[in-house]
Amino acid sequence: MSPFPPPMFPPARIRNFCIIAHIDHGKSTLADRLLERTGAISERDMREQVLDTMDLERERGITIKAQAVRLNYRAQDGVDYLLNLIDTPGHVDFSYEVSRSLAACEGALLLADAAQGVQAQTLANAHLAINAGLEIIPAVNKIDLPAADPERVIAEMIGVLGGRPEDVLRLSAKSGEGVDHLLDEIVRLVPPPAGDPDSALRALVFDSYYDAYRGVVCYVRIVDGSLSLGDPIRFMATGEIQSVDEVGVLTPKALEVGGLGPGEVGYLITGVKEIGRVKVGDTITNALRGAQTPLPGYDEPKPMVFAGLFPTEGDDFERLREALEKLTLNDASLKYEPESSRALGFGFRLGFLGLLHMEIVRERLEREYGLDLVATAPSVAFRVRLPNGDLLEVQSPQDVPDPDNRLGIEEPYVTAMIIAPAEHIGSIMELVQRRRGEAGSMHYLSPERVELTYRLPLSEVVFDFFDQLKSRTKGYASLDYEPAGYQVSDLVKVDILLNGVPVDAFSAIVHREKAATYGKLMTERLKELIPRQLFDIPIQAAIGGRFIARETVKARRKDVLAKCYGGDITRKRKLLERQKEGKKRMKLVGSVEVPQEAFVAALRVDTD
Repeated sequence: MSPFPPPMFPPARIRNFCIIAHIDHGKSTLADRLLERTGAISERDMREQVLDTMDLERERGITIKAQAVRLNYRAQDGVDYLLNLIDTPGHVDFSYEVSRSLAACEGALLLADAAQGVQAQTLANAHLAINAGLEIIPAVNKIDLPAADPERVIAEMIGVLGGRPEDVLRLSAKSGEGVDHLLDEIVRLVPPPAGDPDSALRALVFDSYYDAYRGVVCYVRIVDGSLSLGDPIRFMATGEIQSVDEVGVLTPKALEVGGLGPGEVGYLITGVKEIGRVKVGDTITNALRGAQTPLPGYDEPKPMVFAGLFPTEGDDFERLREALEKLTLNDASLKYEPESSRALGFGFRLGFLGLLHMEIVRERLEREYGLDLVATAPSVAFRVRLPNGDLLEVQSPQDVPDPDNRLGIEEPYVTAMIIAPAEHIGSIMELVQRRRGEAGSMHYLSPERVELTYRLPLSEVVFDFFDQLKSRTKGYASLDYEPAGYQVSDLVKVDILLNGVPVDAFSAIVHREKAATYGKLMTERLKELIPRQLFDIPIQAAIGGRFIARETVKARRKDVLAKCYGGDITRKRKLLERQKEGKKRMKLVGSVEVPQEAFVAALRVDTD
């Protein structure tokens, strides 16, 4: 017998919902108010953004990981309800976290800032929730701001979702205005879970992380049946059979309970230490009387940006492998495979959902696992058409075949959605044309704000496109994008050679029009970064066998004439000729020393 009481709440009184919105529209602040109003956290323990538990989240002021919390709420009619809330990220790079959260819910609270209005991620998240079949509760947040215009924003939301203006709730997550009414509306509008308590157990693993003391900790949503302490369970995707060592809920602190019933959300510990045995999106069932069909799970995320990560110390390669294994458990969208580089040694090629995702992963590896890493220049996945008609997917420039062994290179395109004030349309169009974009549709959300759709190469979007867009629109534009297939482009591989030897870490695939600019930029930058050595070092940029840029690091000269004073000039000439011959021999056998800082600085993403 379990020492803990069984689940108290029948499914009819459970409400599972998430908060979705554009970045910085108040999701985490609203989650704080909901925690306060339901008594989930005491006044003494209260702090801003309670559910943003990572140091990185608190420093940057963004949500990176979706967080689940269980709230007990007594409605106005005196009936107790169980609310399972999931707070989600807002940045486009973490949209995979949002899609996973939606699969564990029946309702979604869609927030829009009363001053900024409907933004690109507001629309993208609304479409995700609609496609997942969730009940959407629209709400306008920050109505207490001096610049707030709730009537305009409500009209925009009605234009997107349909419905009536009175259906849109008005809130101030900062002051708590409208939060009590919101809780009642969640109870009224979000449907209860439709699970069958008497059928075989089916539970969805929607997140997980690795704990050094307890092994793999899974966050689960019970769909059918029930889960109790000591039950034998089976992970349907991997076939792993374990028993339940601990089951509990997050309130937001971890609270051990005896079991979970249909519709409930909690955590599960089985003592699994091997990371590969648990997968996010897997279905858990009873090992003795299990279900036959698993839950749909999730679509595999497709990485958009690839980069190499190498430890500065070669001995740290195995530590990096272990760290990546543990991190992929907590970040299911991260992909990696081993890679070697002549310049940087052994490391891994990683796939990310965007540049912010790459930055966060690198910083988490360095902070949480104590690693010192060098990242290569980010690139996207290209497809190379071979002479036999096959398509070869290439994630690293060094894997691109020679021009003689390929017919063409295809690059990935995206459909980009930009929402901005109408007065900035001209400057946005100019930026998109410079980035090889193709115009799509234009739709006015209101007389002042317009939604623009473009087709753009992904390689032109992932670097500094968003920064340029913000600067041209005084910070008012928002961007969202989704994959739109591949297209043949006039792309070339630019190699950087040091002393005649190609350095794979500096290679890049760029459009032919920008190849000369890239080559000139890299050769000039490396000339500044590589220290002078005892022989001249030519730094060249080449496309195939044709050089397009060159710089030279001049040799450091020893003063061989220091001991000569006055006397015959032929003595000085003899010494200089001997020095020249020695340098010639040295140049033939000498290898260029490139300091680690030069790699870091040269590969830094630049917005020039």
